[in-house]
Amino acid sequence: MKKSVNFYKGNFGLERETLRVDAQGRLAQTPHPFGDDPHITRDFCENQIELITPVCESVADAVKSLGELAAAADRKLAENGERIWLYSNPPRFETEADIPIAAFGGEQSSKRDYRENLQRRYGKRLMLFSGVHFNFSFADELISEWHEESPLPLRRFKDELYLRLYRQISRYSWLMVMLTAASPYYDISLDGDHLAGTKLSPYSSMRNSVRGYWNEFTPLLDHSSLRAFTDGIAGYVRKGMLFSASELYLPVRLKPRGVNTLEGLAQGGVDHIELRMFDLDPLTETGVDEKILCFAHLLMLWLLTLDDCEFDHAEQSAAWQAHKNAALYDLSGVTVDGVDISLRAAQVLDEMESFFSGDSHAHKIISYARDRLKNRLCRRISAEDIYGSSAKTAR
Repeated sequence: MKKSVNFYKGNFGLERETLRVDAQGRLAQTPHPFGDDPHITRDFCENQIELITPVCESVADAVKSLGELAAAADRKLAENGERIWLYSNPPRFETEADIPIAAFGGEQSSKRDYRENLQRRYGKRLMLFSGVHFNFSFADELISEWHEESPLPLRRFKDELYLRLYRQISRYSWLMVMLTAASPYYDISLDGDHLAGTKLSPYSSMRNSVRGYWNEFTPLLDHSSLRAFTDGIAGYVRKGMLFSASELYLPVRLKPRGVNTLEGLAQGGVDHIELRMFDLDPLTETGVDEKILCFAHLLMLWLLTLDDCEFDHAEQSAAWQAHKNAALYDLSGVTVDGVDISLRAAQVLDEMESFFSGDSHAHKIISYARDRLKNRLCRRISAEDIYGSSAKTAR
């Protein structure tokens, strides 16, 4: 893909899942206090909110918008003696009765029905894991420039472009897990009712690990065309293996414009791609590191320069296993493509530096990512940082 004045342009949006807690750091048991605000809505449960930015023209603008939403939420919650929980892993709770399903009603009652189905299949505990979703699309001007070199109709060219990016970012999602993992400690109430105490898990990111957001089976899809891709998801829904396309718990999604439905994606084409593997960063005000989002943008641009791959079933299984392995706290012995995972990460950054040669800003971002890998974020976070000085370590 050739570089031009439009090369770095795009559309950026953020969705931050987060829990509401009371003054004691327990899950808030009050109703969702934000009405029908489309930018501060419910997620799975009544005490889990999602901050949704508008579409922005830069990473910086998206982070600024997220900060404004977080500040507005903080002010409203303070009126009830509540606050936002900063960590991807939930605080202590007694039983699943402390996790009320989001009280959607009326015309939105189907949302509650869907969540009740999720409860029956996965239980409520899994749904408490929270993170940041990064939505991105290339600028229309850039896609038009790239399309000039293709004989394909614009719609098909665009769909195939995003399918190609989907395949590649799926193969490299392990790198983003290494860079953003920030949840090694958890309260053992996740393990059972009436338990208390914090524990260091085997994972630097529980929600990306084998214990996190994954389906009960490994979804394997046909990536040869958008129609084949959506037909594969629809097939899992018909078989009852998925309640809907929204239940496809993979780290990357292709999404249509407007309401996110499988029919909208199949008929209207791809509008943007969503990266779903970011842990909440409790050391930032917004829950996400702006420089890491910039790195993710650079990574996607670089990935489109790589040779395309079929991404067959074996490659998909290997990609998701690499993603789960990258969530381990101890990466000793973990490999990607037969190479030590830390060495492979360094190789990727070297290749990116070469591609972005002459771009000082890109080199600063890549250098920052290199520093993060040397001093992984999760190692700077202790139980006391998250659960307070009174936190007791479980034995």
